[in-house]
Amino acid sequence: MLEALRRAISFLRQKQILHKLGVAVSVTVIGIACYVLYHMLRGINVDEVVEAIKQTEPRSIALAALFVAAGYFTLTFYDLFAVRAIGRTDIPYRINALAAFTSYSIGHNVGASVFTGGAVRYRIYSAWGLNAIDVAKICFLAGLTFWLGNAAVLGLGIAYHPEAAAAIDQLPPWLNRVSAVAIILGLVAYVVWVWIQPRVVGRGPWSVVLPGGPLTLLQIAIGIVDLGFCALAMYVLVPDEPNLGFVVVAVIFVSATLLGFASHSPGGLGVFDAAMLVGLWQMDREDLLAGMLLFRVLYYLAPFVISVILLTFREVILGARMKRLREARPERDANPAREAAYVRKRGDTGA
Repeated sequence: MLEALRRAISFLRQKQILHKLGVAVSVTVIGIACYVLYHMLRGINVDEVVEAIKQTEPRSIALAALFVAAGYFTLTFYDLFAVRAIGRTDIPYRINALAAFTSYSIGHNVGASVFTGGAVRYRIYSAWGLNAIDVAKICFLAGLTFWLGNAAVLGLGIAYHPEAAAAIDQLPPWLNRVSAVAIILGLVAYVVWVWIQPRVVGRGPWSVVLPGGPLTLLQIAIGIVDLGFCALAMYVLVPDEPNLGFVVVAVIFVSATLLGFASHSPGGLGVFDAAMLVGLWQMDREDLLAGMLLFRVLYYLAPFVISVILLTFREVILGARMKRLREARPERDANPAREAAYVRKRGDTGA
């Protein structure tokens, strides 16, 4: 059955059906989001939104910023885990942290994070001798951690409070709970599957050994902590009344984030916002928009600016050091790759 499934996927890839289907899904999601936003934002008083932002307590903003920072700190372990999983224990944590932080913050804002984040990772990891296949494996394992964490948070959250998901998907709570239980069972089945014996996906140089049972549980824990911090940041910024509880806000937040991710729009712009407005319909729209705008500044804009500055600084320093090496060792000019390796061995990575 697995072989038949592989052949079917291979056929779909050859005919570019999966690509066309992905584009169709993205366009559909964005179109629906624009329609919903148009109707939800009619009659919004911009002055009231600005006033709500001004009236937000500095303590709440500082607390949300702290949770965002904790979330991005947790993201660094996505890369640390993935790099160790492919056997590169020589790459220090600071490089993993730089690659994870910059790739995710830029990918979140530019959109199509699989490609933009991968390009950033390649630029950083290639200085340490990793090729495109290695970086692709890192992206795959980091993405696996992300999806396992999402599955755990959504499964547990919706099973506990199915009405939260019903606000977005408009399905009966009992059906949402059944879906949540199915997600949890699927997650448990996957953990058992990789626990029994080593599992490999892909072929040839593209093959990846999936983390075993204990490491998969660690992946799930990392994903849960990351999403938990992000949801906490949003929770402290949304209106206090009505108090829906953290679980409800977390389920709606994660669902909105996944819809934004599926749309491939920069920062889930439009899609994420529409889902939040629909899911948290009980809250005052102006106050909710104020909280969402503050969240975007803290989670998207600020990290993006910091990432651009870090990467620019790194490139300038690395370029200057390599220039000095050329002047000191002219014979290395003919081989830039060896030159970069020489810089790396000396620890002069600029990172």
